Amino acid sequence: MPEPLRSRLMTQLIPIFIGYDPRERAATNVLIDSLYQHSSQPIAVTPIVAEQLTGTFTRQRDPRQSTAFSFTRFLVPYLMGYQGWAMFMDCDMLCRGDIAALWALRDDRFAVMCTQHEHVPGEQVKFLGEVQSAYPKKNWSSLMLLNCSRCTALTPEYVNTASGLDLHRFHWLSGDEEIGAVPDRWNHLVDVQPAPQAPASEGGPALLHWTLGGPWFRDLRTMGGPLAAEWFGARDDAMRLWD
Repeated sequence: MPEPLRSRLMTQLIPIFIGYDPRERAATNVLIDSLYQHSSQPIAVTPIVAEQLTGTFTRQRDPRQSTAFSFTRFLVPYLMGYQGWAMFMDCDMLCRGDIAALWALRDDRFAVMCTQHEHVPGEQVKFLGEVQSAYPKKNWSSLMLLNCSRCTALTPEYVNTASGLDLHRFHWLSGDEEIGAVPDRWNHLVDVQPAPQAPASEGGPALLHWTLGGPWFRDLRTMGGPLAAEWFGARDDAMRLWD
Protein backbone atom coordinates (compact mmCIF):
# COMPACT_ATOMS: atom_id res chain seq x y z
CA MET A 1 0.00 0.00 0.00
CA PRO A 2 1.44 3.43 -0.91
CA GLU A 3 2.58 5.32 2.19
CA PRO A 4 0.35 8.41 1.63
CA LEU A 5 -2.72 6.14 1.42
CA ARG A 6 -1.64 4.21 4.50
CA SER A 7 -1.16 7.45 6.46
CA ARG A 8 -4.54 8.78 5.36
CA LEU A 9 -6.30 5.58 6.40
CA MET A 10 -4.59 5.57 9.80
CA THR A 11 -5.65 9.19 10.34
CA GLN A 12 -9.26 8.31 9.53
CA LEU A 13 -9.31 5.02 11.47
CA ILE A 14 -11.71 4.96 14.42
CA PRO A 15 -10.50 2.65 17.25
CA ILE A 16 -13.54 1.12 18.95
CA PHE A 17 -13.29 -1.16 21.98
CA ILE A 18 -16.30 -3.26 22.95
CA GLY A 19 -16.91 -4.79 26.35
CA TYR A 20 -17.14 -8.57 25.97
CA ASP A 21 -19.11 -11.03 28.06
CA PRO A 22 -19.32 -14.66 26.87
CA ARG A 23 -23.03 -14.71 27.74
CA GLU A 24 -23.61 -11.91 25.22
CA ARG A 25 -21.63 -13.16 22.24
CA ALA A 26 -24.63 -12.75 19.95
CA ALA A 27 -25.07 -9.14 21.05
CA THR A 28 -21.37 -8.42 20.44
CA ASN A 29 -21.42 -9.86 16.92
CA VAL A 30 -24.59 -8.02 15.90
CA LEU A 31 -23.24 -4.76 17.31
CA ILE A 32 -19.98 -5.13 15.37
CA ASP A 33 -21.85 -5.78 12.12
CA SER A 34 -24.13 -2.78 12.70
CA LEU A 35 -21.09 -0.54 13.23
CA TYR A 36 -19.54 -1.66 9.95
CA GLN A 37 -22.80 -1.33 8.05
CA HIS A 38 -23.34 2.30 9.03
CA SER A 39 -19.85 3.78 9.28
CA SER A 40 -18.61 6.18 6.60
CA GLN A 41 -15.03 5.85 7.89
CA PRO A 42 -12.79 2.81 8.46
CA ILE A 43 -13.11 1.40 11.96
CA ALA A 44 -10.93 -0.96 13.99
CA VAL A 45 -13.04 -2.96 16.45
CA THR A 46 -11.48 -4.75 19.44
CA PRO A 47 -13.62 -6.77 21.85
CA ILE A 48 -12.02 -6.60 25.31
CA VAL A 49 -11.85 -10.23 26.46
CA ALA A 50 -10.71 -10.45 30.08
CA GLU A 51 -9.11 -13.87 29.58
CA GLN A 52 -6.81 -12.36 26.94
CA LEU A 53 -5.45 -9.83 29.45
CA THR A 54 -3.55 -12.32 31.62
CA GLY A 55 -0.95 -10.50 33.68
CA THR A 56 -2.58 -7.13 32.99
CA PHE A 57 -6.07 -7.59 34.38
CA THR A 58 -5.77 -9.52 37.64
CA ARG A 59 -8.84 -8.33 39.46
CA GLN A 60 -11.07 -11.02 40.98
CA ARG A 61 -14.71 -10.92 39.95
CA ASP A 62 -16.81 -8.76 42.26
CA PRO A 63 -20.21 -10.30 43.13
CA ARG A 64 -21.77 -6.91 42.40
CA GLN A 65 -20.47 -6.65 38.83
CA SER A 66 -23.11 -7.68 36.31
CA THR A 67 -20.82 -8.19 33.30
CA ALA A 68 -17.32 -9.47 32.57
CA PHE A 69 -16.35 -6.02 31.30
CA SER A 70 -17.45 -3.93 34.27
CA PHE A 71 -13.81 -3.00 34.95
CA THR A 72 -11.85 -3.97 31.83
CA ARG A 73 -13.34 -0.97 29.99
CA PHE A 74 -11.06 1.30 31.99
CA LEU A 75 -7.98 -0.34 30.46
CA VAL A 76 -8.65 1.23 27.04
CA PRO A 77 -6.20 4.16 27.55
CA TYR A 78 -3.52 1.66 28.61
CA LEU A 79 -4.22 -0.53 25.57
CA MET A 80 -3.86 2.60 23.41
CA GLY A 81 -0.49 3.42 24.98
CA TYR A 82 -2.10 6.56 26.41
CA GLN A 83 -2.08 8.13 22.95
CA GLY A 84 -4.84 9.57 20.80
CA TRP A 85 -8.56 9.10 21.22
CA ALA A 86 -10.52 5.85 21.44
CA MET A 87 -14.12 4.82 21.87
CA PHE A 88 -15.55 2.30 24.30
CA MET A 89 -19.06 0.87 24.26
CA ASP A 90 -20.92 -1.91 26.03
CA CYS A 91 -21.76 -4.91 23.88
CA ASP A 92 -25.51 -4.69 24.54
CA MET A 93 -25.98 -2.01 21.91
CA LEU A 94 -27.10 -1.69 18.29
CA CYS A 95 -25.80 1.03 15.99
CA ARG A 96 -28.34 2.69 13.70
CA GLY A 97 -26.33 5.73 12.60
CA ASP A 98 -22.90 6.69 11.29
CA ILE A 99 -20.46 6.17 14.16
CA ALA A 100 -18.14 8.68 12.44
CA ALA A 101 -20.63 11.39 13.47
CA LEU A 102 -20.07 10.46 17.12
CA TRP A 103 -16.31 10.31 16.57
CA ALA A 104 -16.42 13.84 15.14
CA LEU A 105 -17.62 15.17 18.52
CA ARG A 106 -14.19 14.68 20.12
CA ASP A 107 -13.13 17.81 21.98
CA ASP A 108 -9.60 18.17 23.36
CA ARG A 109 -10.89 20.28 26.24
CA PHE A 110 -12.05 17.05 27.87
CA ALA A 111 -10.48 13.82 29.10
CA VAL A 112 -13.69 11.83 28.67
CA MET A 113 -16.93 12.46 26.80
CA CYS A 114 -20.14 10.52 27.43
CA THR A 115 -23.92 10.73 27.62
CA GLN A 116 -24.70 12.12 31.05
CA HIS A 117 -27.83 10.20 31.98
CA GLU A 118 -29.91 10.80 35.07
CA HIS A 119 -30.74 7.12 35.49
CA VAL A 120 -32.07 6.08 38.88
CA PRO A 121 -33.09 2.43 38.46
CA GLY A 122 -36.32 1.37 40.13
CA GLU A 123 -35.60 -2.35 39.86
CA GLN A 124 -33.19 -4.30 42.07
CA VAL A 125 -32.27 -7.01 39.55
CA LYS A 126 -31.68 -6.97 35.80
CA PHE A 127 -30.82 -9.59 33.19
CA LEU A 128 -30.04 -13.14 34.33
CA GLY A 129 -30.82 -12.13 37.91
CA GLU A 130 -27.79 -9.84 38.16
CA VAL A 131 -27.90 -7.16 40.86
CA GLN A 132 -28.95 -3.72 39.67
CA SER A 133 -26.71 -1.15 41.38
CA ALA A 134 -27.73 2.48 41.76
CA TYR A 135 -25.04 5.15 41.94
CA PRO A 136 -24.34 8.67 40.62
CA LYS A 137 -23.35 8.78 36.93
CA LYS A 138 -25.13 5.49 36.27
CA ASN A 139 -24.48 4.33 32.68
CA TRP A 140 -22.09 7.20 31.90
CA SER A 141 -19.23 4.75 31.38
CA SER A 142 -21.22 2.51 29.01
CA LEU A 143 -20.29 4.73 26.04
CA MET A 144 -17.11 6.79 26.30
CA LEU A 145 -14.91 8.85 24.04
CA LEU A 146 -11.54 8.68 25.79
CA ASN A 147 -8.79 11.25 25.32
CA CYS A 148 -6.15 8.69 26.26
CA SER A 149 -3.24 11.02 26.98
CA ARG A 150 -5.37 12.61 29.72
CA CYS A 151 -6.38 9.28 31.26
CA THR A 152 -2.95 8.25 32.56
CA ALA A 153 -4.37 7.62 36.04
CA LEU A 154 -5.98 4.49 34.58
CA THR A 155 -2.96 2.23 35.03
CA PRO A 156 -3.51 -1.52 35.28
CA GLU A 157 -2.62 -1.31 38.97
CA TYR A 158 -5.31 1.33 39.56
CA VAL A 159 -7.95 -0.51 37.52
CA ASN A 160 -7.18 -3.73 39.40
CA THR A 161 -7.51 -2.17 42.85
CA ALA A 162 -9.81 0.87 42.76
CA SER A 163 -13.40 0.50 43.89
CA GLY A 164 -16.09 0.09 41.28
CA LEU A 165 -17.70 3.33 42.39
CA ASP A 166 -14.44 5.26 42.04
CA LEU A 167 -13.99 3.92 38.51
CA HIS A 168 -17.54 4.38 37.26
CA ARG A 169 -17.97 7.78 38.91
CA PHE A 170 -14.75 9.00 37.23
CA HIS A 171 -12.96 9.75 40.48
CA TRP A 172 -9.70 9.15 38.60
CA LEU A 173 -10.17 12.57 36.99
CA SER A 174 -9.37 15.83 38.76
CA GLY A 175 -13.01 16.93 38.53
CA ASP A 176 -16.24 16.78 36.56
CA GLU A 177 -15.08 19.68 34.40
CA GLU A 178 -12.96 17.11 32.55
CA ILE A 179 -16.10 15.27 31.40
CA GLY A 180 -17.73 16.46 28.19
CA ALA A 181 -21.29 15.73 27.17
CA VAL A 182 -22.45 13.55 24.27
CA PRO A 183 -26.07 13.80 23.03
CA ASP A 184 -28.24 11.03 24.43
CA ARG A 185 -29.13 9.82 20.94
CA TRP A 186 -25.72 8.13 21.13
CA ASN A 187 -26.69 6.10 24.21
CA HIS A 188 -30.44 5.57 24.24
CA LEU A 189 -31.47 3.40 27.18
CA VAL A 190 -34.09 0.97 25.89
CA ASP A 191 -37.14 0.65 28.17
CA VAL A 192 -35.64 3.27 30.49
CA GLN A 193 -36.03 6.36 28.30
CA PRO A 194 -39.19 7.02 26.25
CA ALA A 195 -39.45 4.90 23.11
CA PRO A 196 -37.96 6.65 20.06
CA GLN A 197 -40.43 8.36 17.76
CA ALA A 198 -38.08 8.86 14.81
CA PRO A 199 -35.42 6.83 12.99
CA ALA A 200 -31.74 7.76 13.32
CA SER A 201 -31.85 9.51 9.93
CA GLU A 202 -34.43 11.94 11.32
CA GLY A 203 -32.71 12.67 14.62
CA GLY A 204 -33.83 9.59 16.54
CA PRO A 205 -31.49 7.39 18.59
CA ALA A 206 -28.35 6.41 16.69
CA LEU A 207 -27.11 3.90 19.29
CA LEU A 208 -29.58 1.72 21.21
CA HIS A 209 -28.52 0.36 24.59
CA TRP A 210 -30.34 -2.55 26.23
CA THR A 211 -28.97 -1.86 29.71
CA LEU A 212 -31.69 -3.99 31.37
CA GLY A 213 -30.99 -6.97 29.13
CA GLY A 214 -31.69 -7.53 25.46
CA PRO A 215 -33.53 -9.84 23.08
CA TRP A 216 -30.52 -12.16 22.70
CA PHE A 217 -31.56 -13.57 26.10
CA ARG A 218 -34.37 -16.13 25.76
CA ASP A 219 -36.45 -14.59 28.55
CA LEU A 220 -36.09 -11.05 27.16
CA ARG A 221 -36.89 -11.63 23.50
CA THR A 222 -39.43 -8.79 23.42
CA MET A 223 -37.45 -6.24 25.43
CA GLY A 224 -37.98 -2.91 23.72
CA GLY A 225 -40.99 -4.01 21.67
CA PRO A 226 -40.38 -2.78 18.10
CA LEU A 227 -36.71 -2.24 18.98
CA ALA A 228 -36.38 -5.95 19.80
CA ALA A 229 -37.75 -6.72 16.33
CA GLU A 230 -35.18 -4.29 14.92
CA TRP A 231 -32.39 -6.15 16.71
CA PHE A 232 -33.55 -9.48 15.32
CA GLY A 233 -33.71 -7.90 11.86
CA ALA A 234 -30.10 -6.73 12.23
CA ARG A 235 -29.08 -10.20 13.39
CA ASP A 236 -30.81 -11.88 10.46
CA ASP A 237 -29.23 -9.42 8.03
CA ALA A 238 -25.77 -10.15 9.44
CA MET A 239 -26.36 -13.89 8.99
CA ARG A 240 -27.95 -13.68 5.54
CA LEU A 241 -26.47 -15.89 2.85
CA TRP A 242 -25.91 -14.11 -0.44
CA ASP A 243 -26.49 -15.91 -3.74
